[in-house]
Amino acid sequence: MNRDTPDEADFLTGRLLVAMPGIEDERFERAVLYMCAHDEDQAMAITVNRPVEGLTVFELLDKLGVRSEIRTPGHLVLMGGPVELERGFVLHTDDFNSPDSTLALHDGLALTATRDVLDALGSHERQPRRAILALGYAGWGPGQLEQEVRDNIWLVCDADEELLFDDDHAHKWTRALAKLGISADHLSSQAGRA
Repeated sequence: MNRDTPDEADFLTGRLLVAMPGIEDERFERAVLYMCAHDEDQAMAITVNRPVEGLTVFELLDKLGVRSEIRTPGHLVLMGGPVELERGFVLHTDDFNSPDSTLALHDGLALTATRDVLDALGSHERQPRRAILALGYAGWGPGQLEQEVRDNIWLVCDADEELLFDDDHAHKWTRALAKLGISADHLSSQAGRA
């Protein structure tokens, strides 16, 4: 295989990025990101462990005028990343699909960023089995993410539904590291290459 031309196996779509200690961008300190898209031209991810303090999905739906049958406080809205903070993205199981706007991802997951998914989140009958609503996303240009991984800014691990969708945001980073067999206590805050 020619290593100058990446194949699909080299891309990280459907995997998790786990920030190394000492990351220079405080917005990603102890962050866990789900890779929604990655190819030779770009990469896009949603941070899955940064709740917006005090803002629940129900409250956001109410502020946006979305009629909701759900009256319990529910899940917190997440800060998905620093790009397009005013835009919402819903990472969800693929039992919800908006034919013109849902992007199928890996392993039964999908991403939708239109009003119809917000309507579904407020419905007992139409909502996806599991979902997170995030404001903004993280993005990289051509080759940028690959270089950051080579520079040991990010570790990469497999995603699973429990880690993505549960509400234990405070421990997702250490749990993602544990999936790699790494204890946070043993990580250096100095990134670099071997």
